[in-house]
Amino acid sequence: MPERSPRGTYLRIADAWRAKISGDSTMASLPSEADLMKEHDVARTTVKRALDVLAAEGLIRSQPGVGWLVVGAAPKVPVLDQLAALVHDLGVDADFPSEKELTETTGAARGTVRRALAQLEGAGVLEVRHGKGRRVRALPANHS
Repeated sequence: MPERSPRGTYLRIADAWRAKISGDSTMASLPSEADLMKEHDVARTTVKRALDVLAAEGLIRSQPGVGWLVVGAAPKVPVLDQLAALVHDLGVDADFPSEKELTETTGAARGTVRRALAQLEGAGVLEVRHGKGRRVRALPANHS
């Protein structure tokens, strides 16, 4: 078993990310907790403690459905707003991109994209055609 660090592992992880954040003014968000776990070879609780330290210092903040954002960086546009803007750009009766294409375009997880699509379908903006994909049925009310 490896020796215990004289300083908490979570503090070393926080120090490393503090340096990355201060050294890269273009950094808008941190990798997912799962990616941080793999990168540092630690448990989720250790990563969470490191993130909590950075959040307490005001360097990062958590945004549900988006992840950990660097404070002061340009805010990420919510997936629902991105899809609504895409609907507006495509226009009525246009074919809508697949879930896979939308995950690549938005950078969001497939589940997040599916929830946004379900909201647009429920609002009558998108129409699902079995075996043919989605089609724009109407423009969203909140976009001109």
